[in-house]
Amino acid sequence: MRSGVIAQKVGMTRVFTETGEHIPVTVLKLGNCQVVGHRTEEKNGYVALQLGAGTRKTVYMPKAERGQFAVAKVEPKRQVEEFRVSADAMIPVGAEIQADHFVVGQFVDVTGTSVGKGFAGGMKRWNFGGLRATHGVSVSHRSLGSTGNRQDPGRTFPGKKMAGHLGQETVTTLNLTIWPVDVERNLILVKGAVPGTEGTFVKIRDAVKSALPAEAPKPGAFRTAGQAAATEAAPAEAAPAEAEAQAPEAGDQA
Repeated sequence: MRSGVIAQKVGMTRVFTETGEHIPVTVLKLGNCQVVGHRTEEKNGYVALQLGAGTRKTVYMPKAERGQFAVAKVEPKRQVEEFRVSADAMIPVGAEIQADHFVVGQFVDVTGTSVGKGFAGGMKRWNFGGLRATHGVSVSHRSLGSTGNRQDPGRTFPGKKMAGHLGQETVTTLNLTIWPVDVERNLILVKGAVPGTEGTFVKIRDAVKSALPAEAPKPGAFRTAGQAAATEAAPAEAAPAEAEAQAPEAGDQA
């Protein structure tokens, strides 16, 4: 079982297939999604990865929380989540997960906080049919209707579907399809609607009701801090070598 990722919802757009069909997709950005901690069977009783995404100012953080990031040698994150993984799918602390962690055509489950809609009636909140729209009903066509029984029990049972607050709940959308990913900009395109408003963080992980593609990287597609430094230092190391190669030529001309 692989780890998921934390992504930020950017918005929606559409992509065109070779046949000219347009597909609505949601754009999700992996903003510096790093591993900030491990949960092990010996110490915690379960195996999981603790991931963080986004940036956060330390002045607004508790001292204990700042210490956790200091031990992991990772900059403070705005959003921190845990993902249960198998023992062979652990990723080093400090590694940054890339967008090609998921492959094109793979099914994923996306979890986020739904859009808050305030106080809503029974028809909008629970999809009630409402009262009759013809004779016998005046003014109260969209009312809730009967909510209780007779003298016995003489009350409304807890949990009764009635008007109330709608939205702002944790929602998981199953079996969304991954479309082309942009590794350079760390963007993931997901076919379909993702819960939440633009700018909110969502969790993406392999679908529980679909098989993982064979070409999916295991334990995942990530980049460690050492690899990033080596990539940046490579051009600087090549420059002296070129200078040494040109030095004899200059002497011969002289």
